[in-house]
Amino acid sequence: MLAPQAELSEGERARGMRYLMVDAAAATAIGAINSGVVLLTLALHIGASNIQIGLLAAIPLLTQMLQAPAVTLVERVRRRRLISVSCVFLARIALPIYASVPFIPDARLAAMVLILAALLHYGLNAVGACSWNSWIRDLIPEARLGQFFSRRGLYGTSVSIGATLIGAYALDAAGRSHALGDRIFSALYLTGFVLGLVSTAALARVPEPLMADPGPRVPLHRLLWQPLRHGNFRNMIRFLASWQFAVNLATPFFTVYFVRELGFSMGFVLLLNVISQVANIAVVRAWGRLSDRFTNKSVLAAAAPVFLLSIAAIAFASNFEGLAARGAWLVLLHVVMGAAGAGVSLASGNIVMKLSPAGSATNFMATNALAGALAAGLAPIVGGWAADFFSRRRLELHLTWFGPHGPNQLLGVAFSHWEFFFLLSALLGLYALHRLSLVDEPGSVEGRAVMGYILGSARRTLRNASSVAGLRLAVTFPGAELIKARERKRFFLETLFERMGRGEAAAPEQAVGGLLGAAFAPPPPDRDLDRLLDQLDAAPRASGRDHG
Repeated sequence: MLAPQAELSEGERARGMRYLMVDAAAATAIGAINSGVVLLTLALHIGASNIQIGLLAAIPLLTQMLQAPAVTLVERVRRRRLISVSCVFLARIALPIYASVPFIPDARLAAMVLILAALLHYGLNAVGACSWNSWIRDLIPEARLGQFFSRRGLYGTSVSIGATLIGAYALDAAGRSHALGDRIFSALYLTGFVLGLVSTAALARVPEPLMADPGPRVPLHRLLWQPLRHGNFRNMIRFLASWQFAVNLATPFFTVYFVRELGFSMGFVLLLNVISQVANIAVVRAWGRLSDRFTNKSVLAAAAPVFLLSIAAIAFASNFEGLAARGAWLVLLHVVMGAAGAGVSLASGNIVMKLSPAGSATNFMATNALAGALAAGLAPIVGGWAADFFSRRRLELHLTWFGPHGPNQLLGVAFSHWEFFFLLSALLGLYALHRLSLVDEPGSVEGRAVMGYILGSARRTLRNASSVAGLRLAVTFPGAELIKARERKRFFLETLFERMGRGEAAAPEQAVGGLLGAAFAPPPPDRDLDRLLDQLDAAPRASGRDHG
């Protein structure tokens, strides 16, 4: 059952793509009404603490790290449809568990059940996503991949808009009374479970081609460790990891701040998420043109400070009188953050690929994604603790003029709890910008070559625990590409590592990058392998030079 097929006809492939559209519609609806902001508002509804909310926000990010061992699982089992369908079905069992959470009378027990259900949901989804990506990459002809994902993205976006509006209306109604909120949250997650059954059934009817013969392999840990040997790429990872930590320290708690402190409804917060998504998608191509004309580092230097200033500006929302003024301020900031976030995501994706040696972008992106996921996942946990720490502290700044007629206060600013916390996040972002200054970006920019990848990734990763779109893009693990690369013959790359380990071969980093890149291309005849290894041995030795 669910076994791969040795041969697939065009009709079977076409039928599989139709079922994938059904899967896309149902799965996107689940994301709109059951994940991200909706999940955090459920946590608020049951009275979860800041630390518990931080843990809940960290789970979708930290579970991305499971895709690394999932690569090995897929290669050993070699039945991607079975893995994907099993994982998504078991993951969606978490949805009725979510639905039961509002009816658990003990708030601490309810929060614990919610966190465990999220671990089940996001953890199994991460494993399933790795096998799904590899499976679909082999199912869809190379020439039609762009068209397929464009259509799938259109289906998903259309459904997401409608489902998000329904979710916003439902969350508004949930705020009217606690008992009504219990029933509404339960109904949302039970609806998601039904949609999950539809999605799983459609996915099970998509055929799977056989995986290619594995042949000798390089251990996965070597592929993931190799990028860290490159000094400039290490600087890039430090920037992206520190950036992910800084922004994810604060942004998952925007929902808490907007609802508890500013008095907005949960539906309004969900609409802010939509506004940010629209702004993100609307300007991403413009950022791409700028990266073509200038450099990715220049785009980051322009977009990242704007994003940080917007986080800091959130702290001043409470200074506005009335919900209308506060709401207008937040809408403006989410438009700015959505647009700036698009530039950061695009340029960081471009520069990671650009700093990767030819043909080796996959494992460089994988290493970057794991580092980013770890930093982004730890940030909300630290943030939950920090929010409680700052709740008992206050900073006041006053500028007073003393004249003949007495003192006049010219300026008075007070920061407490969340305001103090958001400013700290923005200050940590300044350190990330310092790390960016140490990254060297040589050569011309080739933004157009990766625009399709970035846009496709953006469509699939816009939803997150925050009301700001696009924050998960930089921690998206390229599991399918890594499996694809490791399916090819590895004799040359394996021998290269062995000889370098024994000190029998040394070469300038350009030669090593090119030879590593050759390992990800279709394998050459054996005589070419021997010739390339002989060239490697004959290359000049560099005493004391760091080839990474």
